[in-house]
Amino acid sequence: MGEVRVMRLDEGMTEQDRRAGAESRRKLAARRRWAKAAAVYVLLLGFSLLFVGPMAFAMLSSLKDNPVEWPPRLGSPQLSPANWVAAARLGLAGGGTAFFGQFAPGAVVPFSITYEVDEGGEPETPIVRVPRRVPGAGPAAIIAEPFAADDAVVSEVREARRTTTEGVVRVTYEFDITHMGSDMVYGKLPLDIEVPMYQRFVRATLEPNRIERLGRVQSWNNVTGGVIPYVFYNYHRVFRENYSRATGKNLFLAWIRNSFMLAGIKVVATLAVASMAGYALARLRFAGRNALFNLVLFSMMIPGQVTFVSNYLVLRDGIFGLTKLFGGGSLINTWTGYVVSTMVGGSAVFIMKQFFEGLPPELEESARIDGASVLKTYSRIMLPLAGPALGALAILTFQGTWNEFFWPLVILTSPPDKYTLTLGLLSFRTTYAVAFDWGPMLAGTVMSALPIVVMFIVFQKYFVEGISFSGIKG
Repeated sequence: MGEVRVMRLDEGMTEQDRRAGAESRRKLAARRRWAKAAAVYVLLLGFSLLFVGPMAFAMLSSLKDNPVEWPPRLGSPQLSPANWVAAARLGLAGGGTAFFGQFAPGAVVPFSITYEVDEGGEPETPIVRVPRRVPGAGPAAIIAEPFAADDAVVSEVREARRTTTEGVVRVTYEFDITHMGSDMVYGKLPLDIEVPMYQRFVRATLEPNRIERLGRVQSWNNVTGGVIPYVFYNYHRVFRENYSRATGKNLFLAWIRNSFMLAGIKVVATLAVASMAGYALARLRFAGRNALFNLVLFSMMIPGQVTFVSNYLVLRDGIFGLTKLFGGGSLINTWTGYVVSTMVGGSAVFIMKQFFEGLPPELEESARIDGASVLKTYSRIMLPLAGPALGALAILTFQGTWNEFFWPLVILTSPPDKYTLTLGLLSFRTTYAVAFDWGPMLAGTVMSALPIVVMFIVFQKYFVEGISFSGIKG
């Protein structure tokens, strides 16, 4: 039989052709790698916009005077550096500081505003007023603040300059607001400027907070407030205008304190109970251990809505009414009832059990040989090794307690000083009792999310390690 010769694909090709082919294949592989990388980055960008985008948009909207404006805009006057400089200068002119201004005796606040009309029309001198404006509505108005209008005197409004370009007449007016009193220092200097409807607003020393009456009135909440009250107006309202009817104390600070205290207590209680229960189910041998663990798993499958009524009755009357029978009071509307009813969940016990099962049993055997008891082995050896799981569980518990709304709504009913932050945010809508006054509510919501974000960033390492160890091993 004759010899069969196998012919190579590149046989007969020159060295230059081979090099060109290799280069072409290399470029093709590089393009494919870049295409895959681009697809991954586009996917990650989509996820980031989906999760981070709403938070970023909420933070930007919380700075606006009207967060629910339509159509929505990314920019706002509060983000303009020119307005920051103007607010700082007006705050200093009012007798305060650049960051927190005021309206003090002897202060002279210069102000200018520019309007335009079509050529052939004659602009009219604007009407300038310092209104007697009550801050907020509802409980926000219970704090009787003096009105700057009692001592503020507006000078004659004078025309500073006039220009005519492209069929438009543009006029700038100037005036001063002087504090003529002797001893009263005002925290706010509101301002309203009114012109005819045909006279269009162009710019002012400080951008107005709102334009009302079909463009006739330009309104400022506080001309001499400084940078912070101007840029963070809604945040400033949350702290300055939200007070208790009964005590006059700041409610927002009380809600933050309550949320931190309840979350801290629940974290400590959950870590203690879940770690001990998880260690017992993972390492100790006793009758009914498997049945007890199955019961824990079963509790994880039951929605909270199923046991809602029964849990409420237990806190109100005790088990089968025994609490009232022996003279005990109701646990409704108490922190004790809230903590006890939510102290530990099946998921926390499950996480700790899975982690302890992943640890080498030789550690406990060595401890027993050295004469250590079960309690000492748990506290001195196993618990320090459970740092990642405890860190992850602490983050999850704190986040769940901080963001919980439904159960506190039922348990903590009154007074407002007992509310958690989530309940307090719900009350913002009725507190200010003004249609479309969503600024303080959105500002409070953004601030409520910051502790969770900061906590996750700081303890991200423990969170990832704890979840990986407890989820994989077992």
